[in-house]
Amino acid sequence: MYAIIATGGKQYKVAEGDVIRVEKLGVEAGQAITFDQVLAVNNGELAVGCPTVAGATVSATVMGEGRGKKIIVYKYKRKTGYHKKNGHRQAYTEVKIDKINA
Repeated sequence: MYAIIATGGKQYKVAEGDVIRVEKLGVEAGQAITFDQVLAVNNGELAVGCPTVAGATVSATVMGEGRGKKIIVYKYKRKTGYHKKNGHRQAYTEVKIDKINA
């Protein structure tokens, strides 16, 4: 059984027991969270929502928060002497999928 959920402007395919990293939610570690934007559920037969599946939710537990690997943003314009180097680390929340309620 799996589900496709939407959170933070992205879509994730999840199954029970999966640990995924989503955009930062601002929830403390150990707390439960419910994703109600379920786009599709497959439990033998596929149920696709329009835009979401009615009555379907995904329950998860927050494992912790962190920041991703640093990426370098480098801006450069030729012949003018302009260049700018900047780094970025994206914040994330790690969640463990407990139950898919469909």
